[in-house]
Amino acid sequence: MSVEPFEIPSIPEERLADLKHKLRKAQYPNELEADVGWQYGAPRWAVEPLVQAWLNHYDWEKARAEMNKWHHYHVTIQGLKVHCVHEPSTKPNAIPLLLMNGWPSTFYEYHKVIAALRDGEGDAQAFHVVIPSLPGYGFSEPPKLPGHNIQKNGEIMDELMTTLGYSEYVIHGSDLGGAIAKWLVVNRKDHCKGHHTVFPMVIPPIPTPSNLFYHPFKVGKFLASMILGNNMVYGDNVKMMGRSFVDVDSNHELGYCAIQSTRPYTLAYGLSDSPVGLLSWILEKYHNWTFHAPGKKDTEALPESITTDEFLTQITIYWLTNSLSSSIRFYYEMFQEDMKEVAMAYIDVPFAVTSFPAELAKLPREWIEAGSKLVQYDEVSLGGHFPALEAAPVLVDYLQRFGKLLKTQKYID
Repeated sequence: MSVEPFEIPSIPEERLADLKHKLRKAQYPNELEADVGWQYGAPRWAVEPLVQAWLNHYDWEKARAEMNKWHHYHVTIQGLKVHCVHEPSTKPNAIPLLLMNGWPSTFYEYHKVIAALRDGEGDAQAFHVVIPSLPGYGFSEPPKLPGHNIQKNGEIMDELMTTLGYSEYVIHGSDLGGAIAKWLVVNRKDHCKGHHTVFPMVIPPIPTPSNLFYHPFKVGKFLASMILGNNMVYGDNVKMMGRSFVDVDSNHELGYCAIQSTRPYTLAYGLSDSPVGLLSWILEKYHNWTFHAPGKKDTEALPESITTDEFLTQITIYWLTNSLSSSIRFYYEMFQEDMKEVAMAYIDVPFAVTSFPAELAKLPREWIEAGSKLVQYDEVSLGGHFPALEAAPVLVDYLQRFGKLLKTQKYID
């Protein structure tokens, strides 16, 4: 396995000219005369100003200069060049930390937290920060064969950390990164010594012999919720994704999941050729899955916590690397994968959850307690699916608290 330094590139002149031409000549779709808000998807009033900002104001070279302040590498693992940011700390007690994102995000989601986590100011816990681009995302090489699923990504992420010299590490994962993290804590717990997430993946306390012995009250409440409903038993702030991650009947928000899990090729033609299509497809998620100030969600495209430039940098990474198609293929591979064993497995390493109010799902705390070695649980009042962008200081604080706990209780050296 080779480790090669890498630099975020400029946009080639021909590709930049093509992008601007497509943005300038964009053909917008027909819409209803009635104001339906975001019910039908991303409306033109939200999309067009961002298209104009991308065309006339956005500066990739400015974003590139920021990104190139960090150390980037291509690490060849299982025949693929995997991109990562690797920012080692100078603090002697630093903990190796693998930060993983999901879709539709990139390594840049973490740009606000890198320095704080690496430097550990005062007595805050410091980390050796590693942020990969999953294979097929951004500047990582896309998989060449079918079957590149959660397991394959888990194997590659573990090999990435050991190749960088970390035989023990802690992991933070959200979205698909959370699913990969669950695989790692089940299958590589000799390496993965702690898991923090904003998107816990545990099953409810079903009446197994173990749960009936250790958690009889939790089992009883779960069975009652099947009759009375989750809100009646657990309260109004519990949110479920659906019976499966393609359960559009129960949750219309999963429409994207259904198409990406079944026909990623067909969808990718429009999103790969049209930058406006790409922007609008991803914008809908950045609007719907984030925390907006009261009364503003219907009238703003992005929350105040995410700037236009931050959003457009993520979009430009997808466009420049032509990685939309390879990124959404991950959903197809997951849909074909049998994850029952991992999904049902107990998380037998120290587990921490920070719950943000606009996250797609919020499980009852007692489900998490029954399914994991929960050592830290916090609920916060703002933020959503992209907390490193929306509430960076909050995420840093809880990660550092978790790291400090792992150190003081000798879970990791």
